[in-house]
Amino acid sequence: MVSVMRSCIQSILKLVNCVIGMVGIAMVLYSIWLIRVWEREVGDFPFFDDDDDFTPWFIYTFIGLGVTLTVITCFGHIAAETANGCCLYLYMLFILLLLMLEAGVTADVFLNRDWEEDFPKDPSGSFDQFKGFVRSNFELCKWIGLSIVSVQGLSFLVAMILKAIGPHRSYDSDDDYATDRAPLLRDVHPPPYVVGNPVTGSRNNAWSIRITEKMNQANR
Repeated sequence: MVSVMRSCIQSILKLVNCVIGMVGIAMVLYSIWLIRVWEREVGDFPFFDDDDDFTPWFIYTFIGLGVTLTVITCFGHIAAETANGCCLYLYMLFILLLLMLEAGVTADVFLNRDWEEDFPKDPSGSFDQFKGFVRSNFELCKWIGLSIVSVQGLSFLVAMILKAIGPHRSYDSDDDYATDRAPLLRDVHPPPYVVGNPVTGSRNNAWSIRITEKMNQANR
């Protein structure tokens, strides 16, 4: 029963972890598209520009978050497959830090009216485009954000449950081992000993009979 429950929880953790991985891959693909747009407009990749005032930080941030989510997804799959305590602890730590970061940014946006001043100017214009898209599709973006946060919270909860159950055991405890095999040991009886004259082969018996007959004839 415990092994079935463990397998179900591992499957759930892998499923919700795949959702986080798809979000990370989508962010990486969107960042690649932004890089292509930057190259077409500026004529150079954004990674080879030494001017700090001309750094497209939004592209860097988006691709960094996408790669981070992808790495967390890979680590989560390893933790879900092995159910190792150390891997699960690290996975929960990563998810917790990610949730704290998202909560901080969300609180700053909703509580601070001048939150846009906290971010530097983006020379690529991608940040302004992203803000315009979010404002024009606020309901859709709100539900998408809540879904992502819910999936991350669910993955944290499932990993905690899997950690409480523990990994697979390849063998039972020593007590179970002794209990299962004790009846077999008790049922084994030593073979009975037979006391008597040794049994000789038929060839030796015939030879003894012939010698006895000859000795009887000689005595007569």
